[in-house]
Amino acid sequence: MHPVLFVSGATTLGLLFALQEWNSRLRLWNEPQVTLSLLLQAWGAQYFLWGVIGWILWKTLRTKITSAGVKSMLLFFLPLSFAASVIEESVWVLLFPRLPMGRPPMPFWQRLSFHLDAELIDSLVIFWSTFFLFRGVGYYQRYREKERMAAHLESQLVQAQMRALRMQLNPHFLFNTMNGISSLMRTDVSAADLMLEQLSRLLRITLHRGEAQFIPLSDEMEFIEMYLAMQDRRFAGRVQQRMSIEPHVHDAIVPTMILQPIVENAYAHGLSRISSNGLLSIEVSSYGPMLRLCVTNSGIGYAQAATRSSGKGVGLANVQERLRMHYGGEQSFSISEIEGNMVRVEMMLPLRFAGSSQEQTTGYGV
Repeated sequence: MHPVLFVSGATTLGLLFALQEWNSRLRLWNEPQVTLSLLLQAWGAQYFLWGVIGWILWKTLRTKITSAGVKSMLLFFLPLSFAASVIEESVWVLLFPRLPMGRPPMPFWQRLSFHLDAELIDSLVIFWSTFFLFRGVGYYQRYREKERMAAHLESQLVQAQMRALRMQLNPHFLFNTMNGISSLMRTDVSAADLMLEQLSRLLRITLHRGEAQFIPLSDEMEFIEMYLAMQDRRFAGRVQQRMSIEPHVHDAIVPTMILQPIVENAYAHGLSRISSNGLLSIEVSSYGPMLRLCVTNSGIGYAQAATRSSGKGVGLANVQERLRMHYGGEQSFSISEIEGNMVRVEMMLPLRFAGSSQEQTTGYGV
């Protein structure tokens, strides 16, 4: 509804009507005395004036047009349509004193009366066509605005839910780590002190991420390596740690803290239950258009771990819910028990990279 575009469109419509009349006069009426230039000027001026009047109506009465009821149409817009028609015709008559052609010269009021008799109905049709066009545009704009508001509210709801999940997850991670430090204070004070220092670094990273829901895989793995270093000191060599990351997926975008709860769960419900020869393996690879993240750990087996615990725990349930909210049906999450009391957690999610992703990333630790 930019004024230049709107008025130009109306004027162009008038010029097309002029060409149509010129063609009709030549082919049907055989009236070559009316020149094409005059027709273009007359029709173009008429619709230019209606374009200006229409845009003024839109600019000043937009809300009233879209909300007008029958009473408002009859008592306000009907008189306005007559007034606008008379004003437009008056200006047009002033611009073209030689019209109508083929008649003796007439004073202004006589010419105005002549043209109103001939074109008043046409002018009213133009006014009410413009009125209902604006009414339709207004309805469409309100519909789109409602759609935008609904999408915005839905996005806010999802963000609020994600923040709630993050708030649920971070204290869980912090409390478990502090319990580990507390247990070391009785046996190895220097190791507990080092773990506390590493925890402070992890917390700084977490604060630096802020509200970012997605980060590069390399950042997530840096966080995991620091967390594994803490657990290695806590378990004093009882667990062998392995990591295998395909080089080309280091820049893949993943949800923040998507692996840490799974690794934490592996220690809490598996590796902490055995006294030696524990194994923790982390594998990340591409699988067609998907990214595969797999954490395997030794322990007492999935069935026994589930029996001894009150369920999957906060961490795994949190991860599953976040995956569902981020990717919908484009992801999968599975827990399985393989030979030798080994438990495997496998996630599949869309393989996306920072260059083509719209997701917000933190950019730390590059």
